[in-house]
Amino acid sequence: MKKLLALAVIAGGVLFVVKRNKAAKAEADLWREATAPVPSTNGTTPAKPAGASHN
Repeated sequence: MKKLLALAVIAGGVLFVVKRNKAAKAEADLWREATAPVPSTNGTTPAKPAGASHN
């Protein structure tokens, strides 16, 4: 009986970790898509702000 309970606890832990990782990946993909630079529609690259080359 103890072995069965231990197996159930381990299986539940594995499922929890898998679900959490899947959710984290989905959120990261959504964040990456939301913050991705918008491609230019006219074929030109956006202008650099003044002083952008001087750090």
